[in-house]
Amino acid sequence: MTKFIAILIGMGFLANSAFAAGSISDIDVNGDGLMSPDEVQAVYPEISAEVFSQVDANNDGGIDEAEMLAGQEQGLLPMLIDG
Repeated sequence: MTKFIAILIGMGFLANSAFAAGSISDIDVNGDGLMSPDEVQAVYPEISAEVFSQVDANNDGGIDEAEMLAGQEQGLLPMLIDG
């Protein structure tokens, strides 16, 4: 039962993070078209450097829109809610 509650709390946290982000442009605060580790972790503090590296498929140190979408499809990143 405790695990179930912890999972529900975690899911709620991820949902709130995704809602707060709104769109990819909300994460890319400097507008360079890439989301840096700092930009991603400012919105999703639960995303580790290891997960960021997995999502950064071309290893350029930033996540572009295609990498973000692929990371979401793989379940590595929470889904964004455009609004």
